[in-house]
Formats: sequence, C-alpha cells, structure tokens
Amino acid sequence: MKLYLDSTNNRKVIVRLDNEEFTTEYATPQEQDILFFLHESLAKNGKTLDDLTEIEVNPGPGSFTGSRVGVTIANALALALKIKVNGQKPPVLPIYSSPPNITSPKK
Repeated sequence: MKLYLDSTNNRKVIVRLDNEEFTTEYATPQEQDILFFLHESLAKNGKTLDDLTEIEVNPGPGSFTGSRVGVTIANALALALKIKVNGQKPPVLPIYSSPPNITSPKK
C-alpha cells in the first residue's frame, strides 16, 4: 500500500492510503499529532505500518515545522520498513517557504 503524507500546512494533515484520503485540521500547530492520525487512518482500513510498500511525502514548500515533521516521519518510516520515500532511498530533504528565523543569543 502506498502512503501519501502532507503536513506542510501546520494546521492540517492529509494522509492518503492508495486512493483513500483522510484529512484532519487542528486549531493550533501545537495540537498537530501526525503519527496518531496516521495510525487512526490505517486502523480504519484494517491495516498497519507493515502493510506500507512505498511512501510519498510533500517536502514543501510549507511551514518550517510542518514540512520538517512530515519529512522526518516519512524518512523514519522508510528506514524502519526498508522502503523508498518519493521513489528514492531516504533521506528526503524538506523544502521551506522561507529560511528559519534564528536569532543570535543575547550576551
């Protein structure tokens, strides 16, 4: 079974299992629980992570955290299950819509 995962919008997650799509939205980015939603989506189809044969993830551009978390989950699952992500061996790198805003420490 092919998994498609998109969490580039940090308030919405899209999971597609073959041709069946599941979407959930969150009030705040802190509520986002991608792994739980993925587990729920698989369970609705009577499937487990072991049934996955390939993964496609939207690497972005998108929110910094949403893109990073989705790609990290896809890479970790691909490594653990020994399958490809986006048609290649992991890792796939996220694409950010803008560079992170990292400030210098105050002295």
